Amino acid sequence: MTDGPLHHQRTDTQHGPLLFQDDFDGVRVADVRRSLTECLLSAGFGGPRLDDFVTAINEVMTNAVRHGGGRGEIRLWRAEHLVCEIQDRGSGLADPLTVPHSRPRPSANGGMGLWLARELADLIDIRSGPDGVLVRLAMTSPPRQG
Repeated sequence: MTDGPLHHQRTDTQHGPLLFQDDFDGVRVADVRRSLTECLLSAGFGGPRLDDFVTAINEVMTNAVRHGGGRGEIRLWRAEHLVCEIQDRGSGLADPLTVPHSRPRPSANGGMGLWLARELADLIDIRSGPDGVLVRLAMTSPPRQG
């Protein structure tokens, strides 16, 4: 996890061609989740790993809506793994940022969404700055079909 300024300019040469990109707010989270799932299925990703990845992404999108200014942007590409970035437009996270390593108690004030995303995705990286929070999730992808 790294704090610092966020870089909003992403090029295909840095990450590979985008498979999916969209903006979301509280009203659009479910529609974006469905479109993302269709995109992942079209890319050959399925089964329990698909469910885990979509659930992790949904948790981060929901956090962006609840705690990060009410809206965000999502981008997905295939590199060595499937990689998804969710960027919100909030004021950033309080320092220091700690993603819980054990399941938060039900009475805890927050932390369940990031904990669940960490449990379900192969990698989570969180960057916080004055322009918002960027969360990058990665999941091992199946080999490309020839």
